[in-house]
This record gives sequence, structure tokens and C-alpha cells, in this order.
Amino acid sequence: MRFDLPDTPRDSEALRAELRAFLAEAGRDWSAATRARSWMGFDRGFSRAVGARGWIGMTWPRRYGGQERGSLERIVVLEEMLAAGAPVGAHWIGDRQSGPLILRLGTEEQRLRILPGIARGELAFCIGLSEPDAGSDLAALRTKAERSEDGWVLNGRKIWTTFAHKSDYMIALVRTSPAPEGGSRHAGLSQFLVDLTLPGITIRPIRDLAGEDSFNEVTFDEVRLRPDDLLGQEGAGWAQATSELGFERSGPDRYLSSFPALTAGLDALTAAPQPGAEVAIGRMVARLATLRGMSLSVGGMLERGESPQVEAALVKDAGNLFEQALPEQLRNLLDPGDSSPQLREMLGVLAQLAPTFSLRGGTREILRGIIARDLGLR
Repeated sequence: MRFDLPDTPRDSEALRAELRAFLAEAGRDWSAATRARSWMGFDRGFSRAVGARGWIGMTWPRRYGGQERGSLERIVVLEEMLAAGAPVGAHWIGDRQSGPLILRLGTEEQRLRILPGIARGELAFCIGLSEPDAGSDLAALRTKAERSEDGWVLNGRKIWTTFAHKSDYMIALVRTSPAPEGGSRHAGLSQFLVDLTLPGITIRPIRDLAGEDSFNEVTFDEVRLRPDDLLGQEGAGWAQATSELGFERSGPDRYLSSFPALTAGLDALTAAPQPGAEVAIGRMVARLATLRGMSLSVGGMLERGESPQVEAALVKDAGNLFEQALPEQLRNLLDPGDSSPQLREMLGVLAQLAPTFSLRGGTREILRGIIARDLGLR
């Protein structure tokens, strides 16, 4: 397992300057709570403004709404958005994984119909993987799509589906044929592009500890899909779904979710230094720099067309440990009397959100199982 750093894009500093000017203007009225939510903030107006600048789907061909720029330039955009605590949730999943999956496996009709809308910041996506009673065992899913005279009929349930109640489409992993007896349980699974406005779909938000309702339960009751709603190959859904996990697990969103609190905490410590803070902050920044290098390395692998699933799992596991620990480390360093109300609000929001960081995109136990298998430990 190697993490070789790719070359920095030539125009990255100019792009960063442009992004920072845009975000300073767009974020003038963002609250501390908005910044703390980071990529879980959902603002369609902001996403449309980002799309108008060409910063969504920026690696895609121009005919599909993209800018034909490099994936490392895209990472520059992601880093700056996360560092500012921008509410990117309305376009995040479409840009990060659903769009690239459609670009790679979709039909030409699907690409032309869907990708330009994502790039403009107009179409929001969610991911239909987890199901009730299945836990992290995706192969145990029971949602089915059965052939009909005019396409497919979808029945079943998905759960913990982030932003389903605000999204336009879901890419759902479902069973289209029984798993062969004695064979792989992953056989017979397929992916579908599901329009969430179709009759027979019920979306019920699930309120979490922080009072947020980003998670949802989605029920499909005799939902009629067209033949061309099938995404990729019938029966190849498992390989397709796992291939996109490198995009989901390795990006800067897997270690920068708490970053706005770090910058605010540094400002507070500069104004009112605390004994020993330099050592603790130095360790945080060193970990952050290491994680960034690992993430950039995986980004380079993805740009070369590789499938670094194990490396991505390692980035997510190590990154989640860092971003979950950071708010508590800051609280231990800061005198509450020297903290601004905005910083206290930010740390309060993160205290409630941080436990979810290691659930999104695969639990820590699943990730460590993937890593252990690659190392020959299981």
C-alpha cells in the first residue's frame, strides 16, 4: 500500500484565490452552526451559484456540463469549500459519486438528461444502500425490482438515506434476481436511477440526536420504473456500487468536517494563549497534513483510473478519528470565558454531529475489515 503524492496543479493557487473571494462574499451571513455543519448543510441557492462558476462536475466533458479540468483541481475546490464551512450538501453527492457513476456506466440518454443538471447545481442526489434489519451487510438487502411489461416494478425500503427528503434522484442498489444457491450473495444485484417524485415513494425523515432530519427512511410501493432507469449492467450492481466508494471515502470531507472549528479555535488561542496549546495544536496540524497527503494520493490514483478501495478506506478511518477528536481537543485547550459565542455554538453543534462522521460512507468496523483483509489478517 503506497501513498505517493501527485504533482500540484499548475493553476491551483489562482483557483484558491478565486474561491476564497467567492466564499468570503457568499458566506458573509453564514451562522456558526451553518459552518459547523459543513458538507451536511443543504442550500440549493448556494449550489446553483457554485454551478454557475463551473465548480460542480468540473472534471466532466463539456458536452455534459463539465469543464474538463483535472481531479486535483476539483480537490482544491473541495478543500476551500470545506475550510469555509460552505453548505454544499445540495450538490455534494451528485458531484462526488453519483455523477461520476452515471458518466462511467450510464447510457448516453442518461448522461445528457442528468449530468448537466448536476453541474448547474440544480439536481440533488441521494444514495440508496442501507436497509432495515440489514445493518452494514449490504448483501442482505431485500428491496426488489421485478421486470414488468413496460419496465420494472420496485418494492422495498431504504434507511439512513441522507437528504432523500430534499433530493431529486436516488441511485438505489436492489435485488433483480435471487442469489445462486451456494454462490455469492452479491450476485443478482443491480442499480437503478430512481426519480423520487414517482408515485408509490414515501419518504419519512428520521430526527437525530442533534435535532437534524438529514437521515430518512424511503419506502417503495409498486413504483414503476422505465427500462432505461437501469444504471449499468443488470446483475453487476455490487461491483458498480463498491467501485464508487473510492470517491466517497477518500475525499477531504473525510477529515475536514471539523476544520472551521480548528481555525476559530486558533484565533481564540492567539488572542488568549493557554499553556501547552502549541504542542497540542502542532500535533493536530501534523495529523491534518498527513491526512491531506494521503487523500491527495488517492485522488491521483482515481485520476489515473485506478480503484484504490483499501487506501480510501484507510483515509476515511484515520480521517474520521481525527475529525471526531478535534472538537473535544479544542474544548480541553480553550478557556470558555475566552471563547466567542460563535465558537461555543460551533463546538456545541459538532459535539452532537461528530458521532455520525464514522457512520457516513461505511462504519469503522467495515473499513477496518477491508484493510485487514488486504493486509492478510483475515
